[in-house]
Amino acid sequence: MKLWGGRFEKNTDKLVEQYTSSLNWDKRLYQYDIRGSLAHVAMLAKCGIITDDEAEKIRDGLNQIFREIKDNQFVFDPSDEDIHMSIERALIEKVGPSGGKLHTARSRNDQVVLDERMYLKDEITDIINSLLNLQEIIFSASEDKKEIILPGYTHLQRAQPVLLAHHLMAYFFMFQRDIERLVCCYKRTDVMPLGSAALAGTSFPIDREFVARQLGFSKISENSMDSVSDRDFIVEFISAVSLVMVHLSKLSEEIILWSSSEFQFVEVDDAYATGSSIMPQKKNADVAELVRSKTGKVFGNLVSLLTTLKALPLAYNRDLQEDKENLFGAVDTVKISLQVFCGMLKTLKFNSEKMKKAAENSFVNATDLADYLVLKGLPFRQAHEVVGRLVKLCLDKNCKLNDLSLEEMQSHSHLIDEKVFDVLLIGNCVESKISDGGTSSKSLEKQFVQSREFLEETKKWVEGKRKT
Repeated sequence: MKLWGGRFEKNTDKLVEQYTSSLNWDKRLYQYDIRGSLAHVAMLAKCGIITDDEAEKIRDGLNQIFREIKDNQFVFDPSDEDIHMSIERALIEKVGPSGGKLHTARSRNDQVVLDERMYLKDEITDIINSLLNLQEIIFSASEDKKEIILPGYTHLQRAQPVLLAHHLMAYFFMFQRDIERLVCCYKRTDVMPLGSAALAGTSFPIDREFVARQLGFSKISENSMDSVSDRDFIVEFISAVSLVMVHLSKLSEEIILWSSSEFQFVEVDDAYATGSSIMPQKKNADVAELVRSKTGKVFGNLVSLLTTLKALPLAYNRDLQEDKENLFGAVDTVKISLQVFCGMLKTLKFNSEKMKKAAENSFVNATDLADYLVLKGLPFRQAHEVVGRLVKLCLDKNCKLNDLSLEEMQSHSHLIDEKVFDVLLIGNCVESKISDGGTSSKSLEKQFVQSREFLEETKKWVEGKRKT
């Protein structure tokens, strides 16, 4: 008989049991369910709602169940609808009627959202730590490759020369924003819902603040109806990690392009590449391709949950059971993607000669020539036109700007003098970008200082949450 079956005359259809069960998904929440129950029973005893002896029996039973599940000795009954019913049924079997008192002053409605919030707090902390590892790899590669120059691209066309370190640090700051979003998400996840019961609260004299302290929550929820139906924190989390995956996918796309024969800017380590079953010469950046593809799975998790939530009346509805598949799917995808990506990026080999040659054998210094003419007093639009004509001349002659003679340049503007050849040097083009956030070595050092500070502060945040 179901633990809720008192008013029913028929057993649940077996197909309905299978269709409505969430046990295969939510049994991974078992440790949080038991931790929440241990805090709840301590509160019930503190408030005199159950006796100390009853509380002790329940605690012993819960700890035994925890060990059995952890050691894969616990037998899950398919007829149980979820992890909460599995644990409660086993508890009553172990300790007798006292086990039935555990559910006093709570509902599965507030119980499940408690489990999810506890679980997600841990997962957010782990994901932030993985992002920090990725940032440290980017930062280390940037410091090691401060001298390498390559073309910066717009519209996938060579645009202006930049330092490779500057290019890589762009991703550092993308992932910094991801961490900042996840820290904010953690704050809104760190709300204790237990005590809201089914939707209206409870008439028992409970102490919700006590439970919150026991479980390491910073605050309790303000409204019981909102508390049991709220999944905003999950939506916010999946939204935040969707952006993580966007940024991983962007960098994956560049690694795929850069490792092609057309670019040859990087080589993916053998451990993070695969071959072809028919073409012996092939070395494919499959890890990057799969990260790019799995990004769509996380987007799907987000859209699926938003669609579930969009028309639900207050308070709890069984539709909310479907949140776990999306939550766990997003967590699992982003965690394994970050782990494998860190290994791939750490072992990536950069071809500095190919990068420099691509910058030199192009017109990436054209804007610097225009700026040079502006400093000579020519309005930028006129300078732009002059340089455009010089580029056209180079295309006709199949040469670069540096290859033109002084006389050829002066035929298009009398403002040009012999110093122009220093201006056109690719290294000088890079070092001229002295604005904050620019690609010069001086500007890059400021980025390094900011990055070191962020890494140190965020590591302290992670350590603090893991001690909670």
